[in-house]
Amino acid sequence: MLTRIFPVSRLPYTGARSSWYFLCVLTLLSTARSLVHLLLPDGGAQRIAGIDLAVAGGPNIVAIFGQWGASQLVLALLGWLVVLRYRFLVPAMLLVVVVEQLLRMLSGQLKPLHIASAPPGAYGTYITLALASIFLVLALRPAPRP
Repeated sequence: MLTRIFPVSRLPYTGARSSWYFLCVLTLLSTARSLVHLLLPDGGAQRIAGIDLAVAGGPNIVAIFGQWGASQLVLALLGWLVVLRYRFLVPAMLLVVVVEQLLRMLSGQLKPLHIASAPPGAYGTYITLALASIFLVLALRPAPRP
């Protein structure tokens, strides 16, 4: 039954190997980040992002972080499928990462956080966008033949 859901693919990945490695690292980090948001008691809202939860609606902030972690975990699981079974989709997955980072930046502009200092994800978004864009270009170019 599992092979009916995830059929075997014989399509090769022809892009740069470095793009696949980058996606491996990014997927590992995404998995860890999603589990932090999903499993930490505060969802990482106060402990990592520095958001004051001692306000009206604090538990709602924690709930939203937990739900965000669940959504991130789904995306990370898709990343693992690409990394482990459907390598030919590396460029598509990197494009998803680029679009996600652009939308996170747009969301941050439309609805900025009001906190003392930026959370780690604020800087990570710019770094991830730059690196994912570079590795997307590399993934789209055929790898040199040995």
